[in-house]
Amino acid sequence: MQSSITRFGHFARITSILALFLVQQVVFGQVPNTNVSGQADLVSEFTVNGLKVIVKRRPGSATVAGGLFIRGGARNLTAQNAGIENFMLSAATEGSEKYPRATMRRELARMASQVSSGSNYDFSALALATTRENFEASWAIFSDVALNPSFAAKDVELTRERLLTQLRGQEDDPDAQLQEMVDKTIFAKTPFENDPNGTIETITRITAADLRAYHKKLLESSRLVLVIVGDLDTEQIKKTVTASFGKIPVGTYKEPSVPPLDFSKPTLDITTRSLPTNYVNGIFDAPSLGNPDYPAMRVAISVLGTQVFEEVRVKRNLSYAPNATLGSTAANTGAIYVTAVDANQSISIMLDEINNLKKEPLTERAISGVTGLFLTTYFIGQETNAAQASELAKYELVGGGWRNAYKFLDAVRKVTPSDVQRVSKKYMTNLRFIVVGNPDSIDKNIFLQK
Repeated sequence: MQSSITRFGHFARITSILALFLVQQVVFGQVPNTNVSGQADLVSEFTVNGLKVIVKRRPGSATVAGGLFIRGGARNLTAQNAGIENFMLSAATEGSEKYPRATMRRELARMASQVSSGSNYDFSALALATTRENFEASWAIFSDVALNPSFAAKDVELTRERLLTQLRGQEDDPDAQLQEMVDKTIFAKTPFENDPNGTIETITRITAADLRAYHKKLLESSRLVLVIVGDLDTEQIKKTVTASFGKIPVGTYKEPSVPPLDFSKPTLDITTRSLPTNYVNGIFDAPSLGNPDYPAMRVAISVLGTQVFEEVRVKRNLSYAPNATLGSTAANTGAIYVTAVDANQSISIMLDEINNLKKEPLTERAISGVTGLFLTTYFIGQETNAAQASELAKYELVGGGWRNAYKFLDAVRKVTPSDVQRVSKKYMTNLRFIVVGNPDSIDKNIFLQK
């Protein structure tokens, strides 16, 4: 099983925004269309009072997925209010002015629809999943939640307790502690050290008045992007969106720049904890989603992940789930992860595999195999409307525009052995290791790559 710790692979905390769409409904009778230009031709965009709207039509689809995305993510937060955006959206989904909690739940259940929310380090979203025939009625609820959440005292306290329970549950999880140390170390002195889920302290002190004020601040079209995927008429959607969002303030929001991360030298930070194994994350620099190096880096990480699993797990049985991962975020990183009693040997092997990528070009056959497997997995993952809405939003918000979602696929197919070797040399250097476990069992020379 893949480790959940990597900052950009952790399902519960960050993941892709796919986790926001809690109803993952299959598009009946539909097979992924691998024709990139054909897929892009199905997408339209327009603006409503400064709100950018992206619509992808999938003829024959029985379901509709949509998301109202808020720009900024952790860059909207401070140490004092970390978690407020996630708290605000979670409380909003409990009830609105026209649809108090009981009414909303009854109506959504009747229509087999769902309104959900979530936040990550780059953006947050309010999500809708419904059927085509119930879109208009479900949209009425979704838009009222977005525009007129009630933040009733009972709803706020119920949401607070749920969030606090989740945060308390992380205290006993070594992976969660490792993640916390990554945030404090790799992302120190940047907005990304602020967890979008907040802390026990921040969630405890945020009030209903704080949530209302924060909602009012965010309700500007310059901060928002709306994405809808389904078999709907674009002109009708434009009328529907205009009726709902056509009069909100435009605002003057400008997304803050992404601060650089420091990988000028290798580092080792160890948090002592009595555990059966050591939990280790080795973080390295990585190109962002919109960077031309990203496709080659994606292939390189796929190769590295396969190799470390083969060498550490299969051949030597040193760890159950050694892994290599790559994020898809604005301040991006890659990572190797392992939990092992003999962390020294495991990390030494993993570093050797990184060096092999730098020194020994892959064969064309190896590249073809990795690329084919990646694309197959990618297309399977894009079968639902929710997944496609997520992908379009991710590229629009982080990857330089939604069209790059389709250009990426062509770019992956064109990756060469020399591309993999080049990005491995460029980015997989000066790894910064975070360890939770026994410091006496760690050979610093290995981890500091001496």
